[in-house]
Amino acid sequence: MGMAATIPYYTVDELERFKPDGNRYELLDRVLLVTPPPSFSHELVVSRIVSILLNAIQAPGHGFVFTHGAVSCPPKTQLEPDILVLPPVMPASDKWQDVGKHWLAVEVLSRSSHIYDREFKRDAYLALGVNEVWLVDRVERCVEIARQPGARETVRDTIIWRAPTIGLQIEVDVPALFLGID
Repeated sequence: MGMAATIPYYTVDELERFKPDGNRYELLDRVLLVTPPPSFSHELVVSRIVSILLNAIQAPGHGFVFTHGAVSCPPKTQLEPDILVLPPVMPASDKWQDVGKHWLAVEVLSRSSHIYDREFKRDAYLALGVNEVWLVDRVERCVEIARQPGARETVRDTIIWRAPTIGLQIEVDVPALFLGID
């Protein structure tokens, strides 16, 4: 008779003590999610989206754009999207758990992360209060947009994103995100 496998559980405090090794370590209900460093084409797509959002949101002072931010709900959950957009409100401390509002979380799908991102993280972000989640699919050359669990739309041409509470509208040319990427 075989033994049942046990799954180790972690806390956000334990996660923050991990030594950096290039991998991304996240927690979802105390279960450790580990993904390898991103590829060149993954980072190229991230940088293109970040450039658009920095110019439209952060440069004029409408909000903050992060590539190493976290949606944190200690002790059980801490997720790190590729891009995180927040309103222009400084949190009470330097801890991600003290961030009150999350406007947008963007995940660029890769072979190592697409199952986590689609099946677990998208709805977890929404449950944690993120207003909108984008899953950028380099293979299908589209962006899946979710604003509530279980509901999503797929965009292949232009995303019209409206920053909550400030009425700012930003257009993202989806095909341009993938230029030069096989």
